[in-house]
Amino acid sequence: MALLTVKLTPELEAQLQGRACQEELSKSELVRRALWAYLAHQPCPAPNQRLSALDQVADLAGICTGAPADLASNPEHLAGFGER
Repeated sequence: MALLTVKLTPELEAQLQGRACQEELSKSELVRRALWAYLAHQPCPAPNQRLSALDQVADLAGICTGAPADLASNPEHLAGFGER
């Protein structure tokens, strides 16, 4: 099995330790399971393919109610854009 070193904030390490104790697992096993779950649900682009901004926030696009469908369609929203 390969070895991976990860730097954690004290808060994250405390949460990891607490959850590992709750689940009666080692921290390593808990991290392995979390990583498997994350990778199973995330699209993985080809190494040389970059995700667009929309691809990165696709799950958030269109969730606001009452907002204009496209801010670029109303010149009011662009007033002063690009000016210094």
